[in-house]
Amino acid sequence: MVYIIIFAFFLIAGIFFIKKNSSKKIVDKTEPGFVNDSMLEIHIAFYRQLNKEDRIRFREGVKKILRSIKITGVDTTVEDIDRIMIASSALIPVFAFPDWDYHNLKEVLLYSDMINDNFQTVGEDRIIMGMVGSGYMNEKMLLSRHALRQGFSNRNDTSNTAIHEFVHLIDKMDGDTDGLPKVLMQQQFVIPWLEMLRKNMEEIAEGRSDINPYGITNQAEFFAVVSEYFFEQPGMLQEKHPDIFALLQEVFLQKPKISDK
Repeated sequence: MVYIIIFAFFLIAGIFFIKKNSSKKIVDKTEPGFVNDSMLEIHIAFYRQLNKEDRIRFREGVKKILRSIKITGVDTTVEDIDRIMIASSALIPVFAFPDWDYHNLKEVLLYSDMINDNFQTVGEDRIIMGMVGSGYMNEKMLLSRHALRQGFSNRNDTSNTAIHEFVHLIDKMDGDTDGLPKVLMQQQFVIPWLEMLRKNMEEIAEGRSDINPYGITNQAEFFAVVSEYFFEQPGMLQEKHPDIFALLQEVFLQKPKISDK
């Protein structure tokens, strides 16, 4: 009987030790220790324009996002650079809001390439580079890794798919994805924003604008498209569309200075 009790004691102790260590490994694995100045300096142009103090704040913001959002590879392996780009995409639009929390996002599903309506990366009609989930996919975001990396590597265009999708999430925070980010936009800017939006959507439809034509799909897409433009090519947006630039400065409370290629 004594031997049985001793055996049981060591068995329970062993199980406890294994669980404790395995759970520690999980924590260590998810702790974003790979987020450092070098990684961000190389891959994130927005970060390169920040002063020393803001760089520290950006790094901590990226880590906070990575702790709160699960990133899952669907048909591909998620690499550290993917995690950094996704978290940076989330942080850039709300960098002026240090207490920001994406409470409407729990998981990002990363696909190797564009997907179709059935979330497949093979076959025809694969035109979706990113989307914010709804219904049973609520609180999830779907992203193409190819589009994610292209958004940060091509410094000559106005597009960044991941920023686009996180702007949709910001827009959705007030309950409506309608191109009116009420959680950020002060009341006095709503009417000027709607008037500017109407005028510029007309110009896009008539072929008199360099803004991505996808922006005339609806007001939500216009907001997401011009927000990409604002963070990717701020100088060009200020020159060609000063009204949009001025209003987005008020919305995001920042003036990005991304000028390096």
